[in-house]
Amino acid sequence: MNLSRREFLYGSLALPAFAARPSGEQPNILLILADGLPAWILGCYGNKEVRTPHIDRLANTGTRFLNHYAGAPVAGAGRTALLTGRFTGDNTLDKFLPAAGYTCQTVASGPDARKFLDAQSSPAKPFLLIAGFAPYQSAPDAAHLAPYAQTKFDSLAQEPAAKNAVRNREMMGRELLDNIRNMAALTSAFDDEVGALSATLSQKKLADRTLVILTSPCGSLFSAHGLWGDGEASDPVNMYEEVVNTPMIWSWPSRVPPLIMRPEMVSALDLVPTLCVLTGADLPAQDLPGRTYSALATGTPLPKKQPWKTTVFARYRNTAMARVDRYKLVVRDGGKGPGELYDDKMDPKERVNQYDNPQFVTVKNSLAAELKKV
Repeated sequence: MNLSRREFLYGSLALPAFAARPSGEQPNILLILADGLPAWILGCYGNKEVRTPHIDRLANTGTRFLNHYAGAPVAGAGRTALLTGRFTGDNTLDKFLPAAGYTCQTVASGPDARKFLDAQSSPAKPFLLIAGFAPYQSAPDAAHLAPYAQTKFDSLAQEPAAKNAVRNREMMGRELLDNIRNMAALTSAFDDEVGALSATLSQKKLADRTLVILTSPCGSLFSAHGLWGDGEASDPVNMYEEVVNTPMIWSWPSRVPPLIMRPEMVSALDLVPTLCVLTGADLPAQDLPGRTYSALATGTPLPKKQPWKTTVFARYRNTAMARVDRYKLVVRDGGKGPGELYDDKMDPKERVNQYDNPQFVTVKNSLAAELKKV
């Protein structure tokens, strides 16, 4: 859905007072980005085997988006979509928020993020801190691995390597269960980093003025579909739910009500327009494809004349995805390459490709037409 600047601003004016930026106040923003972290791995999204108490607590203090989709199935391109509001580009949040009065910093570790927060004070200039993590790029420590020593992970599809697996095939062998345990331990280690950041905000008395957003540029398969890694684990590139359905959690005391769950289809491309409303920043461009979801984040009904969009999109190289509540279409080379169509209500594991099924031709054509608009 393309919004002109006039439409965008009209939408923001329709929000309740506490959803938009309060007069004279700009929130601090702590944006936590975890490469490869899928929604399905977190306790607050239904996982019963991986321990993520700090992230779960963060979700309970605010809003959890159930259907948030990455702009791409890999971390680099997914991060671009989140931080620029476009599938491609380099005008990121930390480059244009200074014009709105923000001090901006990007770090790549928990200690560096805590160091930045330690240097802040409550009445200071508002800040944007982008704290990037790559949780799965190292080996787990013994303390985080120990709780999973006997866990069988029965809820995970522990499958042999898929025929089209081109990366990480070795992860799918006889040591698959050990690899899954390592993944769980690394997820819990990242969860502790989130807990440490939350504690620092409280200690510095910054919590009430700080919007904490936790999300991921893309998810990971971790053995689903016989694959390990992101969208590039297979040839052709995949857009499976485990890769593109990412967490989006908002926590902001007194501004975002606790225990809110939003079922709407929300895109990574929506983050930039949303933060422009909250910070008072000018839109970096007038033709951004996303839309502000400030009202959704605060649990507020949308105006009847402004219903929420129903389709989200992702793109990477020659592969594109259109996703609505029930169906997902994946096309390659503009429809000339192999395609996929899944009924995610009846087939949530995306096992049966309905692309060539004549019973789904209307759905396929409708989603293909939506793809041509973006």
